[in-house]
Amino acid sequence: MNALEGKRALIVGAAGGIGGAIARAFAAAGATLVVADSAVDRLSGVAKECCAEPAFVDVCSEESVRALAKRAGRIDILVNSAGVLHEAPLAQITVDDFDRMIQVGLRGVFLTCREIAPGMAARGSGRIINIASQLGIKGGIHLSHYAAAKAGVIGLTKSLALELAPSGVLVNAIAPGPIETAMTASITGEWRADKLKQLPLGRFGRPEEVASTAVLLAGDPGGNLYVGQTLGPNCGDVMP
Repeated sequence: MNALEGKRALIVGAAGGIGGAIARAFAAAGATLVVADSAVDRLSGVAKECCAEPAFVDVCSEESVRALAKRAGRIDILVNSAGVLHEAPLAQITVDDFDRMIQVGLRGVFLTCREIAPGMAARGSGRIINIASQLGIKGGIHLSHYAAAKAGVIGLTKSLALELAPSGVLVNAIAPGPIETAMTASITGEWRADKLKQLPLGRFGRPEEVASTAVLLAGDPGGNLYVGQTLGPNCGDVMP
């Protein structure tokens, strides 16, 4: 029940559905939390619920991420869950749309890992969990920019795992399928209906069903042998 007792975790994107669920699950498992997001109103509720320290961050900004890392101090577990979702056919995706998707969904992961991982490596231990998506593996109609960002997260995760594992830092990804969150609620009903038909489980997942995978990867001994893996709580949408 207290698999993360004595650990200090930083959850970036904690105001979102999956990030918030991970924060609650980590708190229940005994971790001390720093929760960060740009949506400060929603973040404050998560922080109160989890007895966590809230912190503003703009993951697109190198300076903001560096300030967050300095404020957070020692971190044993880093979770990158910040993201945006935008649905459009290729011809209607603007350069700004694409750039923002990459900045939030991929560049932000790079920046937080770059700031937090060296301290973990110096101490000889740490866990980094990056939230990707099954669309980063299989692609998605009208979500090409989102899938590209998430595929980049998976590639970054594998590369960092190879680099950091010898220092005792384990880096892994979670690639959820469609999850019932405020973000996925913005997708068209047609897309949701088509996706439901593709899922062997016949339903979308819930945020807490993803959070338990994060607890596994963060814990000892549960996560000890996972290195550069992409775990898929995806209702059967992808079967590697």
